[in-house]
Amino acid sequence: MTPAESIAITIITASTPLVLASAGELVTERSGVLNLGVEGMMVMGAVTAFAVAQMTGSPMAGAAAGFVAGAVVSLLFGFLTLTLVANQVATGLALTILGLGLSGMIGESYVGMQGIKLTPIAIPGLSSIPFLGPVLFNQDVIFYFSIALVIFLHWFLFRTRAGLVLRSVGDNHASAHALGVNVVGIRYLAVMFGGACAGLAGAYLSLVYTPQWVENMTAGRGWIALALVVFASWRPLRLIIGGYLFGAVSIGQLHAQAFGIAIPAQFLSAMPYVATVLVLIIISQNRRMTLINTPASLGKSFVPDR
Repeated sequence: MTPAESIAITIITASTPLVLASAGELVTERSGVLNLGVEGMMVMGAVTAFAVAQMTGSPMAGAAAGFVAGAVVSLLFGFLTLTLVANQVATGLALTILGLGLSGMIGESYVGMQGIKLTPIAIPGLSSIPFLGPVLFNQDVIFYFSIALVIFLHWFLFRTRAGLVLRSVGDNHASAHALGVNVVGIRYLAVMFGGACAGLAGAYLSLVYTPQWVENMTAGRGWIALALVVFASWRPLRLIIGGYLFGAVSIGQLHAQAFGIAIPAQFLSAMPYVATVLVLIIISQNRRMTLINTPASLGKSFVPDR
């Protein structure tokens, strides 16, 4: 494998969890719900996936468990914000804190264990293409799923009636309710979908990116996923650009250290988050574009009898 192929593959592995988590959060926010608990759902998916993979010997069972764990944890957020109408921002922050603490307790006995890694799936014919073959067509199933998911979401949101209903709930929940749409039900489904994607993103971290369990292994990726949704202007296909851009920045700081570039390690480690802040500043300058794409009911609670 050439150095260029190696770098490209590491960028893909760093970017895939960001694309997955941000895709789920995009659907959640399109329904008008702001869930800041992505980090907590990701880390719960990571520890659950690692634990189940250890118990069953199957990384695919671990990935499925991480997917389910994220959805289950998101139900707590949904119950508090959609049923009890709690503040979405405060509840999301609490969910992140809960997830980090609970995952640390659950995963304590798994620290230091050798993980079971998902094996790549080579696509016959395509995997032998120079450079592109090893990079794009000899990857694990979660990578293939992440790309297919983003394409599917674009079609679903902008080409189907169900996608139109979801966007209408996020843009004006009162009007959608007046037309007979079950606003709370749709938001529950969107929140669960977002949680499941975050859980799968966490599973990717503990089964592919670094096949082991380390406390707080998400390392702020949930917050980057939230920023990616804004970066993409709530449009799925742009998530791929943003996800791989931030993935490249993350990997760039590792290669800079390997090449012995005389830059403080602390600054290099902060580069992905500095890039996140800079991108948000740049996006905020175009207020017209931001207002056009932002769901009008984002973060606003809905009670049917009001």
